[in-house]
Amino acid sequence: MGGNGWAETGPYQEELAVAFRQAQELELARDDHGFPGCGIVELWQDEEWQEYIATGGTGTVLDFCELAVTEDEIPFVMRPLSEDEIRAWAPGGRPTREQWEAVQDRLIFAVGRGEGRCTVLYRDDRAAEVAYWGCTAD
Repeated sequence: MGGNGWAETGPYQEELAVAFRQAQELELARDDHGFPGCGIVELWQDEEWQEYIATGGTGTVLDFCELAVTEDEIPFVMRPLSEDEIRAWAPGGRPTREQWEAVQDRLIFAVGRGEGRCTVLYRDDRAAEVAYWGCTAD
């Protein structure tokens, strides 16, 4: 099997880790994937959930246990793009949803299985939402 690419947006918060958790909670409220009554931290402590993610996943922000600013590629950790990575497709450094959508396939193709990326998207030069994308681990 090969991993499946996916992309979605979530609400903006000044602290990206807070925005990430909020996006996860919203996604979990939409679909608990057969794990009712569990929060995201609780899910990631569950071996059955870990197996579920490693063998198929949700194709959403739920496939990641945390957000971490790192240059390392760590499976199941969502990583924000660096300034250089952003400027490669949004030269002004403040990407819009339109710019992100125009390069989305390329961005998804660049991540490996079980990896995720995110960046803030801007509207009228103000932070408006957060874009998330990745590839399932299967």
